Amino acid sequence: MTKPYKYLIMFLTYLGFAISGIIIAYIIIKGVPNISPGLFSLKYNSENVSIMPSVIATLFTIIITLIISLPVGIFTAIYLSQYAKNKVFIKLVRFSTEILSSIPSIVYGLFGYLFFVTRQGLGLGMGYSMIAGSLTLAIMVLPTIIRTTEEAILTVNPLQAHASLALGATKIQTIFKVVLPEAMDGILGGIFLSTGRIVGESAALIYTMGTEPQIPKALGESARSLAVHMYVLSSEGLHVNEAYATAVLLLVFVLVINFVSTKISKKLVGN
Repeated sequence: MTKPYKYLIMFLTYLGFAISGIIIAYIIIKGVPNISPGLFSLKYNSENVSIMPSVIATLFTIIITLIISLPVGIFTAIYLSQYAKNKVFIKLVRFSTEILSSIPSIVYGLFGYLFFVTRQGLGLGMGYSMIAGSLTLAIMVLPTIIRTTEEAILTVNPLQAHASLALGATKIQTIFKVVLPEAMDGILGGIFLSTGRIVGESAALIYTMGTEPQIPKALGESARSLAVHMYVLSSEGLHVNEAYATAVLLLVFVLVINFVSTKISKKLVGN
């Protein structure tokens, strides 16, 4: 009875790898021949359709979004797992985070446009800007950070915390010196998932950060992320080949971020 299930699992696994491989191979075949030096120019124009302003804007967006969302998400998870006693409140927060994580990104984009970009009603009137886009993305990734951090903390052996308290450490010292270091691997996993969503997001940023293809000099300026840049090139129909090249470079960008993140993770967790 176990062999059919084993073969089914193996088949689905290989099928998943095959589909991923076909997609990546297709992008590489279509994109690599169209990579040119002009794509790496610091200044964008209609001839070179450079990706460098978008690369820089994407890096800034990742940093700003994580700076906003990480403290809120991590401390919320600490409160839910270590301090909150009301089970109804805990279940309500968990249910809310699950609902928020399943909302389509276009809905977040419309919310960000109405609340951060425009001045109508309760709008803050930030205009199309990096700060409006980053705030919208911070709200999007917050449920992921809260849930992964809370789950990572709950997997820590409670005997370690009890031993720390028995030795005279305060609860806050135990959390930061014992619990969080033990849960760091899971916390970093949530951060990496959030980073991947930030890099690949386009719908929400079109409504909030705009599509200005220049290097932003301030948080209040419009910018264009890599994913938005690729969308704009493909939708215009004038630079489809460059859109494929941008897709290849986006893959490389994601791989580099994952490689650096893995190295940082290993150093932080001491492996």
